[in-house]
Amino acid sequence: MSSHQTTQTMKPATAAKKLGVYLEATPAEFQEGVVSRAELNALQAEPPEWLQELRRNGPHPRPVVASRLGVSIAGLARGGVSEALTTEQIDALRDEDPEWLRRERATQAEVRKEAARIKEKHAEQAAKRS
Repeated sequence: MSSHQTTQTMKPATAAKKLGVYLEATPAEFQEGVVSRAELNALQAEPPEWLQELRRNGPHPRPVVASRLGVSIAGLARGGVSEALTTEQIDALRDEDPEWLRRERATQAEVRKEAARIKEKHAEQAAKRS
């Protein structure tokens, strides 16, 4: 028996998500084809100009927007942000610092603090058991 290995491919939406870019802003040939694991690795290792430009200026997908603003994706939705934003729009939002953004950042900080507390508690319990 010979081992026959097939090339692992993914939909463009999956590849865009892994690359951290907004699918609708990618070139048509990227959106219309399939992406192999090797192609994805090559894009990550040596990003072409279009990918560098997208990562630099956007538009960015919601997870990237949320991360850059320091809030959760749900926090973005509560703030009324449902579409992709460019780096310029994200910077403008940061400068404007609306009430909802301050509130969501505070909420996110509390969530992180609580997660750290729980992680520490679990580590202490594990140390006691060993």
